[in-house]
Amino acid sequence: MEDKAILLPSERQVEWADCEIGVIIHLDLQTFDPNYDAKPYDSSPVKLFDPDTLDTDQWIRIAAEGGAKYAVLTAKHGTGFTLFPSTANNFSISNAPYMNGKGDVVASFVASCKKYGVRPGIYYNTSVNNYYGIKRGVSKDGNEENTKAYGRAVLRQLEELYGNYGEFFEIWFDGGCLPPEQGGPDIVPLLKKYQPNAITFQSPPFVPNGIRWVGNERATAEFDCWSTVGYSRDSFDGITETVRSGDPYGEIWRAAEADTPGRDAKASYAGGWIWRAGEDHTVFSAEELFDKYLNSVGRNCNLLIGMVIDRHGLCPTADADALRGLGRLVSEHFGSPVATYEGDMTKTEYHLKVSDGRSARYLVVMEDIAKGERILDFSLDCGISGHCIGHKRIIRLPEGTSEVRFKINDAKDTPILRGIWLF
Repeated sequence: MEDKAILLPSERQVEWADCEIGVIIHLDLQTFDPNYDAKPYDSSPVKLFDPDTLDTDQWIRIAAEGGAKYAVLTAKHGTGFTLFPSTANNFSISNAPYMNGKGDVVASFVASCKKYGVRPGIYYNTSVNNYYGIKRGVSKDGNEENTKAYGRAVLRQLEELYGNYGEFFEIWFDGGCLPPEQGGPDIVPLLKKYQPNAITFQSPPFVPNGIRWVGNERATAEFDCWSTVGYSRDSFDGITETVRSGDPYGEIWRAAEADTPGRDAKASYAGGWIWRAGEDHTVFSAEELFDKYLNSVGRNCNLLIGMVIDRHGLCPTADADALRGLGRLVSEHFGSPVATYEGDMTKTEYHLKVSDGRSARYLVVMEDIAKGERILDFSLDCGISGHCIGHKRIIRLPEGTSEVRFKINDAKDTPILRGIWLF
């Protein structure tokens, strides 16, 4: 085995990988009017926001029952409307009829996360804001003064978000952040000051604890998906094939998060991310979500599932049932191994056998990623092979498999497994 450079993740990146499943919760003005027509500097649509039974406890309880260890709330999506009180403009929950302008969904969400032991995350899209007429971080009509005004509003709102609600586990930018040298707001100092430990999705380059997009909204990773990349071109530069699959010799640790709406994108409003009445039939079944789990968590990614909130302020029954069903399936399939290897975790070959006459459906292998991704090539005696293991690899086995030999054929240095099991 060659002695090659081994990149190490931060403690927070290891903690994030161990979470495996999260939810991203969407609630915006279109929830109340799917025909919402955005117009720059028109604050009248805030009157649409008036859920009658909003219950963040219900959201997070369902997320936890689905196996989610963290939740990300869309505090400000593309409309520009904020689910938290903001002094930056009149386009916030403070001017909505909900709770007579005294509501704060972000504060309620954070409290519910603490109540149910789910780590809170926040989404604030800096690249699109219909209220300011912004697309890709700049004014749609080319007005530089408007772009600057928007930048000032972003900094004020992010300071409100980052500074008033405690520590966020993950911060989502979505679409990247226009860098200051191109006229975008300089958000890095705010991150360093208020949220230095947060996992950051599509953040400015070289911000600590970064993660990248898997490259699609189907929660399907490449068969071999490394946690390291040369440079993640997420900030308005698109995404390349190299970034989708990662690079075993990459220069930064930027593991992939695999997101999916909870509803079929082709048959649902807003790509399945935002609720619309009459679309319960488009909700992915628990079995479909479980397949996405295998193709994301099982390929060294985290799975982030969209959770819609209806006009009442609740997660609909159909979506809740599917998420709970996913939690049950993961527990049923991976709760109790039928064979476990116990012993030296630095070998290059492992033999596991089911002793009671049953067969195994999955082989699960985990590297100790705190020591880096070391394995470069592996194979099974049943003819299956691959390259990346990383945090977790779930391998579907041929029907009737009762024993497996797992062999590491190449590695950067001595491989260090965290565990290997049959389920």
